[in-house]
Amino acid sequence: MFRPCAAFSDTSKGRDVEEEKCDIRTDYQRDRDRIIHSKSFRRMKHKTQVFLAPGGDHYRTRLTHTLEVAQIARTIARALRLNEDLTEAIALGHDLGHTPFGHAGERALSRCASRPFNHNEQSVRVVERLEKNGKGLNLTWEVRDGILNHKTSGKPATLEGAIVRISDKIAYVNHDIDDGIRAGILTEESLPWECTDVLGHSTRDRINSLIHAIVKSSLEIDNIVMPHEYEQALKDLRTFMFADLYTNPVAKSEEGKAEQVVEMLFAEYSKDISKLPEEYVKYINDGEEKEVVICDYIAGMTDNYAVETVKSLFIPRPW
Repeated sequence: MFRPCAAFSDTSKGRDVEEEKCDIRTDYQRDRDRIIHSKSFRRMKHKTQVFLAPGGDHYRTRLTHTLEVAQIARTIARALRLNEDLTEAIALGHDLGHTPFGHAGERALSRCASRPFNHNEQSVRVVERLEKNGKGLNLTWEVRDGILNHKTSGKPATLEGAIVRISDKIAYVNHDIDDGIRAGILTEESLPWECTDVLGHSTRDRINSLIHAIVKSSLEIDNIVMPHEYEQALKDLRTFMFADLYTNPVAKSEEGKAEQVVEMLFAEYSKDISKLPEEYVKYINDGEEKEVVICDYIAGMTDNYAVETVKSLFIPRPW
């Protein structure tokens, strides 16, 4: 049974376009299913998490990251007797707007456009405007709010959104450590001891201890919190990761080329919009800003598709 502070589907603020209710699924279950069946969800399997085009099969992609966030978030939501369906829908949709090549692509689009490109805002645009050939997925307000506010600076309106916000950090800090160890860039022993003594000395132990800390601290209050000691250890571990992995020249050796790919695509489409697919040209003809639509198209590309598109646009074909 849900706690009174849970987000109940029958009190949702609803969808932009009203629909007949389903007889076997709640609105949040329907939102989760729509996200899973969307094209943008499937494309995440070929989008970078940290390592660009990794040689091994076991490195995380944007899709596997999303699944790990969803699993952590669902565990916390169930333990706190909050709405697991809403939590899962937000988690599965939170990164739909990510560019190819991870944050390198995001930085490149921000430089090319006249405004910052933020993947959380793009994720909302994907579900509101771009999916289903411009119709969008017509998700509930609560799911869209959680997607928009999953970044550190965000303030979700629901406790379920707050769970996804912290689960995202728990997932990427720990699975990126795992990938860094797999790549030979990090070792368990190289992690700051003041963090691992609090959180644990393996990926499994750290995720487990953080989940338990959040559940224990949040069970009797209408908020999602963790003890200060755990919060500080996670923050310090994240800082360590930025210094030793996220900016590591081995892990990021190809990022300059990746950013150049995005910049070349943006410049080419800005010069000649007829090279965009017909449905994107239609957005522009319907009054959408050209720059926004070009960002839409590039952000939706997978890593491989972006590279192949650059080849087709700029590399001569043999006779």
